[in-house]
Parts: sequence; C-alpha cells; structure tokens
Amino acid sequence: QVQLVESGGGLVQPGGSLRLSCAASGFTRSYYAIGWFRQAPGKEREGVSCISGSDGGTYYADSVKGRFSISRDNAKKTVYLQMNSLKPEDTAVYYCATPGSHLYCSGYKAESWGDYWGQGTQVTVSS
Repeated sequence: QVQLVESGGGLVQPGGSLRLSCAASGFTRSYYAIGWFRQAPGKEREGVSCISGSDGGTYYADSVKGRFSISRDNAKKTVYLQMNSLKPEDTAVYYCATPGSHLYCSGYKAESWGDYWGQGTQVTVSS
C-alpha cells in the first residue's frame, strides 16, 4: 500500500522560507512521480509543482515559479518542496500525491491526477 507523509509546515513571515518533505513508502517500483498540491480555505485544491518519475523533469505553476523548487532524494524516498519568498497568498494546506498507474507529470495540476495522497501539512504566511 502506497503511503505518503508530509512534514515541514508551519508559521512563517512574508518573505520567509520553508521546506516541505514528502516521505514515500509502499511503492512496488523504484521510480514514481510526486506532485505537490495546496488548498486554501474556500478554494479548490491546485497543483503547484511536480517531479517526474521517468526523467526527473520538474514543473511549476506560474504562481510559484522562481520561488519554489522541487527535488528528490531517492535513497531516502523523500521529495522536497523548498519554498522561498513566501507570500500571504501561499497560505494553505499542502499535500503531496502520486498517480498509481504512471510516472508522468502530465495533467498534474488537476486533483484527479493523484491516486494516493498524504494527510497534508499547514503552511501559514503571516506577520
């Protein structure tokens, strides 16, 4: 059974940084795509970044491009989301997810892309 566990959220001032972690277990294959999503109160869940399981390609939503960076440590089976220059509008619950049937980021911005989800971690950007 695939399991994803997020950590690293918290309260940070505008302009600050946080690094989120997504620890994965239960995969039957060595490579897999991981996407990061966020959901703010009253809004739909949106995909913000993805790292491909086929070639390691990385993808970002326009709203976070240049500020967020996704990476992976295969030995630790962990994917990270480094978030810099945080803004109040980045406040949300952040989730990581993975598709069950393929390795690709295509379509990652839609919630339907993910078959397995973590429990989420709260990020609050406020002074």
